[in-house]
Amino acid sequence: MNTTVIIPTIETENLRLRAPAWSDFDAFAAFRMSPRTAFLGGPCTRTQAFDKLGEIIGHWHLRGYGRWIVADKATNAPLGVAGLFFPDDWPEPEIAWSVFEGAEGRGVAHEAALASRDYAYTTLGWKTAVSCVTPGNARSVALAQRMGCTREDDFTTRDSMTLEVYRHPKEAA
Repeated sequence: MNTTVIIPTIETENLRLRAPAWSDFDAFAAFRMSPRTAFLGGPCTRTQAFDKLGEIIGHWHLRGYGRWIVADKATNAPLGVAGLFFPDDWPEPEIAWSVFEGAEGRGVAHEAALASRDYAYTTLGWKTAVSCVTPGNARSVALAQRMGCTREDDFTTRDSMTLEVYRHPKEAA
């Protein structure tokens, strides 16, 4: 029996949210191996980065939705990862984002997160969503607030990582 995983492509004004490609791996691995991933449980090894990239694809197969590679619309260069994420021990599905070095401060995470939320609400029929932020990640807190999220509570993963929960507005436009 063959299995096909379909990862839709979404285009915004400046970005293309698309399936991961092998050509993205060096940029993805550099990000995952950097100290910038401290809020994501990193840094990790290149081998672990490969596993993380496979996890992105596998999430689409298991859940029917997931995270995309965020690429520059003009050049297709990978800029980060954003989309829908629901690990086994999360309280509910979330809208997640991270951007690679050199892509911060350009509105990439905001544009990608808004496109992800729109997909969740309009295509998947979600009524609300959360974003889970590691305490101390001021940039992600600011982005969640910019998107109209309100702080709710904390939750602790099975791996004992405590995350702050930010609720997205219901059925945002």
